[in-house]
Amino acid sequence: MRVTAIVAAVLLAAGAGPGWQAPAPEPITVSAAVSLTDVLQEVAAAYAQNGGGTVRFNFGASNTLARQVVEGAPVDLFISADEAQMDVVAKAGLLDAASRADLLANRLAVVVSPEHRRAFTSLRDLLDPAFKRIAIGDPAAVPAGVYAKQYLERAGIWEQVQSRLVPSASVRAALAAVDAGSADAAVVYRTDTHAAKRAVVAWVAPIWEGPRIIYPAAIVKGRPAAAQARRFLDFLRTATATRIFEKYDFIPVESRPR
Repeated sequence: MRVTAIVAAVLLAAGAGPGWQAPAPEPITVSAAVSLTDVLQEVAAAYAQNGGGTVRFNFGASNTLARQVVEGAPVDLFISADEAQMDVVAKAGLLDAASRADLLANRLAVVVSPEHRRAFTSLRDLLDPAFKRIAIGDPAAVPAGVYAKQYLERAGIWEQVQSRLVPSASVRAALAAVDAGSADAAVVYRTDTHAAKRAVVAWVAPIWEGPRIIYPAAIVKGRPAAAQARRFLDFLRTATATRIFEKYDFIPVESRPR
């Protein structure tokens, strides 16, 4: 009884009367690969419903996001579509190295315009002259483009299709090119096909055939909301988040922080 009375007195002294509520968690800013746009918004909604607080997103091409972090953008958590762009931030000394973990895996897919609807038997079907313009992420910078180039090279058709490729600023831009009718086909992530407006799936790369696609995540050092960022990163590996990721065809990775 005495302990209860002391606690009550302390709360009242701090202004915590009968209607007092704990302050909401500080909002965090997450820079994430554009291919995560839809799924992370749904995950964040589930996070908020579980009392996790507000998550503000900055979606874009991973190379652009990495450059923003290095240049001092106020980012609490970075989720890249490849390890190379996460390494850029790590080399700048801006990551909490202990927090870095491989979060998700993905696969490549080929989408085509409705006029070219067909089921591919292999990636080599892109050699068909009907596919005059093939959109991919810029292979000089965009992770999806790097992966697409690796896959086309592995299939032995990179040189044959290179003159028909349309480099795009992001994987979603490549998808949008097919949706808009400005490209006949695009190599995108399998998960991006959920956002297609007109494009239809013609081919999904078998896991054993396509490149290894990993999305690492890490907390950015020196930010005031580091504790909240860690809480959200932990939530991304819960059963609730896993179900949402799988609904969008992402493959959760069982991994430990590096």
